[in-house]
Amino acid sequence: MKESIETMKNAIAAVLGDNPAALYLYGSVVMDDFKLGWSDIDFLCLTQTSMTEELAGALVSLRQGLAEKYPDNQYFRLFEGGILPLHVFLGKGSDKIVYWGTSGQKITDTYYFDSFSMYELISDGVLLYGNDVRGQLTLPAFEQLKNDVIRHYQTIRKYAVKTNESIYSCGWMLDIARGIYTLRTGKVIAKTAAGEWALKENICPAAETLSKVIEVRKNPQQYKNSDSFNKWASTLGKDIQVFADVLEHEIQQAS
Repeated sequence: MKESIETMKNAIAAVLGDNPAALYLYGSVVMDDFKLGWSDIDFLCLTQTSMTEELAGALVSLRQGLAEKYPDNQYFRLFEGGILPLHVFLGKGSDKIVYWGTSGQKITDTYYFDSFSMYELISDGVLLYGNDVRGQLTLPAFEQLKNDVIRHYQTIRKYAVKTNESIYSCGWMLDIARGIYTLRTGKVIAKTAAGEWALKENICPAAETLSKVIEVRKNPQQYKNSDSFNKWASTLGKDIQVFADVLEHEIQQAS
C-alpha cells in the first residue's frame, strides 16, 4: 500500500507540474484503521489555481490509467477523493473539480466534504505533497458534527431496516457507535475504535452482534466470500435499529 500511495502521489504531482497544490491522505488509512477488502484510501488535493480543461482531463483519467497499467495492484482502485482549487474548498465560488468515487470518476462543479472528514483532515491528515494549507481551515464545531450525526441517523432509519448479503452491512453498527462517541466527546475516532469503545462502555443492546461486526471489520477478507456470513449479514437490520434507538436518545440528550 505504501508503494501505491507513493506512486499515486508522484503521478498526481507529475500531472500538476508547476501548479502549486497540497495533497493529503486522511481517514482510515492514516488512523490505523485501513482494512483491505473494506476500506478506501481517502485523499484530498487542493490546488492554488483553477484547472484548465486539459489538466482536469488528465487528472480525471489518472486513477483508471494506473489501475489498467498495474492490473494486479489492489490499491489504485481504492483511492477516493477530490482534486479542486482551494478557494472552492473554502466556499468561495465554483470551478472545475475532479472527483474519484466508488462508481467512477468525473469532472464536476460541486464537492461534498462533511464535518467528520474535515475533522479527520485537520486532526489526523497527512500531507503527502506541497505546502500545508490547513491553517486556513477551521475545525468543525460541535453543532456541525451533531448535524452530520443526525443526517446519518436519518439514513440509517431509512435504509438499514433490512440489510444485504454484504460485508458493508456491518458498517451501520460502527457508524452508530462513532456517532454516539462524537456526541459524547465532540471528537472523531476511527470506526473500529468506536465499536470497541461502545462495547467497553456497554451501550449497545446487541453487544454480541457488535462484537462480531468488529471481528469482521478487522478481518474482512476472511468473511467476504462466505455464504454463512453473507446470510448472517442479511439479518442485521433488527440489531442495527435497536442500536439506532440508543443513538436517537443521544441526539435528544445533545439537543
